[in-house]
Amino acid sequence: MNQIAVQPYYKVERKIDGQEQQHWIDERMLILYHDRVTTHRREFAILDVFDMSYRTFSDGEGFFYLHTRKGVFSYMIRDDPSLFIQAFKESSSSSKLYFK
Repeated sequence: MNQIAVQPYYKVERKIDGQEQQHWIDERMLILYHDRVTTHRREFAILDVFDMSYRTFSDGEGFFYLHTRKGVFSYMIRDDPSLFIQAFKESSSSSKLYFK
């Protein structure tokens, strides 16, 4: 199935090796499809996603929140997710009519 929208996010992984702390930034993607939202490790049926929101910090980065039937999942973002959220709301309203 074709992607409707993509939202980049990242995960910072830290490892302490002896006296040194190392950081890795892993770039990942939230992908919106007609029937689901996928992340690097999870997949949510579109009917299980209630809402999406985000909060930015002063440096422009922030958290993207995925509100689901299984809880709220947060993802660190650098780019404004407004278009992704708008695509979800448009797709979600038509999907809910389709799956009823």
